[in-house]
Amino acid sequence: MATITASVYTSHVPAIGAALDLGKTGEEYWKPLFAGYQPSQAWMKDNNPDVIFLVYNDHATAFSLDFIPTFAIGCAAEYRPADEGWGPRPVPVVKGHPELAAHIAQSVIQDDFDLTIINRMDVDHGLTVPLSLMCGQVAEWPCPVIPFAVNVVQYPVPSGRRCFNLGRAIRKAVALYDQPLKVQIWGTGGMSHQLQGPRAGLINREWDNKFLDRLIAEPEQLADVPHIEYVREAGSEGIELVMWLIARGAMSDQPPRVAHRFYHVPASNTAVGHLILENSQ
Repeated sequence: MATITASVYTSHVPAIGAALDLGKTGEEYWKPLFAGYQPSQAWMKDNNPDVIFLVYNDHATAFSLDFIPTFAIGCAAEYRPADEGWGPRPVPVVKGHPELAAHIAQSVIQDDFDLTIINRMDVDHGLTVPLSLMCGQVAEWPCPVIPFAVNVVQYPVPSGRRCFNLGRAIRKAVALYDQPLKVQIWGTGGMSHQLQGPRAGLINREWDNKFLDRLIAEPEQLADVPHIEYVREAGSEGIELVMWLIARGAMSDQPPRVAHRFYHVPASNTAVGHLILENSQ
């Protein structure tokens, strides 16, 4: 059977991708951030999975206000980097894993989670920036990736509890797959940030770090945090953090091992959080 070996959590700030693509990683502003991911890239080389299940949100690229699924799973063989208005990022095409994706979709839908099946789409910085941070600038990504898009853009968005329980359903689905694959599940987006209005630029370091503490030690309780707390404490875009609960819910019920933890402000006008959790063997 397939097994989930680890989960990875990271912000997916678009300016990070631009800094990488334009060769600015050595600039004083960016050096501390990229230094925080050097241990992650070393860890990734030592713990390369067979498949990455990557939870992210689309930024009006594959979807628009005309059509926004709450949960959408990519079942295609490949996904090209999206043109978000300034050309596609110069990163590799993302190879999918249609067989495992279709299996997960079947299992999760039978567990009463409605998923939208996506057989063709481009993927934006929400997916490619985390890959770049964890894998570096490479000629091809180290393994297939299953994109899993969550609506955290247009209200109503799914609750933390719904996301956490969905992660559990994904864990069950992976365990039922009849091939011995090592799977990592990544939760991306966040941390605290607000991009508009009188609170634009909001960053809440204390709340972010408490969120990381609770994600590690008490995810069940964290899953019950209401939307209004995310918005009040972490800004309007801080609601993206519910996607991290999908990845956490997919982990074993046993306490995880913290392989790496990192937090940095600012990156553009946002906070960057990062965590690698390994399942107990």
